Amino acid sequence: MAVKVTPTRANLIKSKSNLAFSQKGYNLLDKKRTVLIQEIMKLVDEAEDVEAKIADTFKEAYKALQQCNIAMGSNNVEEYTLSIPNEQSYDVRTRSVMGVDIPEVVLPKNKDLYYNQPLGFKDANPALDRAIEKFNEVKFLCYRLSVIECTAFELSQEIKKASKSANALDKIRIPQLQETISYIEDSIEEKEREEHFRIKKVKAHNRKRQELKEAAEAEREAAEAEKEAKFRAQEALQEDLSRPNSIIDQPVKKRKYR
Repeated sequence: MAVKVTPTRANLIKSKSNLAFSQKGYNLLDKKRTVLIQEIMKLVDEAEDVEAKIADTFKEAYKALQQCNIAMGSNNVEEYTLSIPNEQSYDVRTRSVMGVDIPEVVLPKNKDLYYNQPLGFKDANPALDRAIEKFNEVKFLCYRLSVIECTAFELSQEIKKASKSANALDKIRIPQLQETISYIEDSIEEKEREEHFRIKKVKAHNRKRQELKEAAEAEREAAEAEKEAKFRAQEALQEDLSRPNSIIDQPVKKRKYR
């Protein structure tokens, strides 16, 4: 439904400016939504690959742990697990993707620290080293998967916001502005037609008055000319009558007949 505003040219210019701004905003939001959907689809594929790697690595890790239990004994393995140091802390930083903050886990560059265990040559066992390596790989893959899932969640929330804003512009704001512009343009055109018709009527009335005035002026001039002609004719007649040698005053000569 169009917003009822005063149909003036100033409001028309303002509405057109708002419409152009809204369309530009809709295009930007649509592009943002498209880019975010592409990013989240890539993350979905990456998450599937990481989950598959985690499953395979878990199988290898448990198989290595089983071999370690066979080679070292479950009691020795349990004692060894109690001697493992606590997990080192890691940093989390963020990066921006289309205005969305995405978390990233910052791991130490030297990953050998995770494999340095308090064991001597006597207690060393290849199966144990294999199990430690595989479980550490699972840990890093879980870090990576958690980052992917968190990123996908943040992107999905941003996609919802962008879709909501884009739909509001496309379905509500832009149609309202278009109807408002159409209403103002129709009102202005109607006023211009009325003004044009009024001007034509005024011109026709003025032209008719001018014609009547000119006709009256012509009649007045003709009457004055006729009056002046009569006055001059009377003057000429009086002058003729006042002359002594006029035809009327001359005596009539008698003709002699033979």
